[in-house]
Amino acid sequence: MQEGRTAVRPPICDMDTITSAHPSIADRPFFCSWSGGKDSTLALHYAIQEGGAPRFLLTMMSEDGHGSRSHGLPRPLLEEQARQIGCPIVFRSASWAEYEKVFSSALEEFRADGIEDGVFGDIDIPDHRDWCLRVCGAHGIRARHPLWKRPRRELLEEFIGLGFTATIIVTKAEKMGPDWLGRTIDARALSEMEKLGIDPSGETGEYHTVVTGGPIFQSRIAFATGKAVLHDGCWFLNVSAASTENAVRQ
Repeated sequence: MQEGRTAVRPPICDMDTITSAHPSIADRPFFCSWSGGKDSTLALHYAIQEGGAPRFLLTMMSEDGHGSRSHGLPRPLLEEQARQIGCPIVFRSASWAEYEKVFSSALEEFRADGIEDGVFGDIDIPDHRDWCLRVCGAHGIRARHPLWKRPRRELLEEFIGLGFTATIIVTKAEKMGPDWLGRTIDARALSEMEKLGIDPSGETGEYHTVVTGGPIFQSRIAFATGKAVLHDGCWFLNVSAASTENAVRQ
């Protein structure tokens, strides 16, 4: 899920038809739109399992470049994820107003480098996928959504079952308090969310995660945690690459 994008949909083709017409990603180089969280991680995993060849991760950062959009992850931690995955990461900084323009500039470079496929972690919100299809299509790139229309609970169970480790680092304050920050996504957390009437998939921004271990990582990633901060209606847990005494190994 990627917030803040303005979905301007072309009033033409049925999007399911466009997606189903794509050839297999096997042996094809691709970039992955990378948030560092559970959905982009699982989408990347599926693409690799299908035989795709990841060339780049693409992460959109805030204007000052200090944190990623929506998740607020610092660049060094994202770079460590990329290192453990074994894939170069590309950063672009932009305001929400300039997001599409800057994202498109990265697509131009990817296409010039021979990349014709992009992988995204959207699950079932049409406007999000339509934005990807439109923007990528304008640059001759196929937007692929490996998680699309899969049952939300099923994806979470598969994510956990595969051995991925995800920690909650952002919560929407009106839905989840700061006590959720630092919690691991596991069966107990999912059950607690459901009892509270919270969609455990977080597809509409209830929470965001950082993934620090799993089958696509060479080894688990340790990270340091700081204070929780309330900003724009969301609680953020300050996290950093592990080089301090407060390192947490998940």
